[in-house]
Amino acid sequence: MHTEAAGNSTRTSGGAEVVAWALRAATAADLDALVEIRAEVMRPDLERLGRYDARRVRQRLRDSFSPVHTSAIVYAGALAGCVTLRPAEAGGYWLEHFYLAPRHQGRGLGGAVLRSLLGRADGQPVRLHVLRGSAAQRFYARHGFLVEDEGPVDVLMVRPAGGAPSGAARARAQG
Repeated sequence: MHTEAAGNSTRTSGGAEVVAWALRAATAADLDALVEIRAEVMRPDLERLGRYDARRVRQRLRDSFSPVHTSAIVYAGALAGCVTLRPAEAGGYWLEHFYLAPRHQGRGLGGAVLRSLLGRADGQPVRLHVLRGSAAQRFYARHGFLVEDEGPVDVLMVRPAGGAPSGAARARAQG
């Protein structure tokens, strides 16, 4: 993936300000730091679900790391997280491994990165898995993702082709 910058300053709907973020191609040299960010981000929800395993949470990213499709999120010049946008075999995309270090959350950075990625999807459907009951599920719902299927641990969400559904369609899908 290419470097993509958001400019120097972007106002978000929450009033927070995101400054100097960029996406750049992730490299093998980033992997150790990204594995630790993943472990930190996932731990509370995995513990809540009774599924936290310190080794496994790190190994899952190592086993599926794809530098071809993964971008490092750089905020104020430092590595802040990562995200993978992978073409799906049946069309559209899979959004995977979207981790933002907790100290960078709540500033509008995640929303800015997600909007940029959705722009790359060119109106095609985007699917992802989140842990049941996580704040991430609410985050994605705010960005037009709908629940497609639910399991005891994971929730499959999709942002339909053409972008976010209308407010009425979203309310029906969530109600």
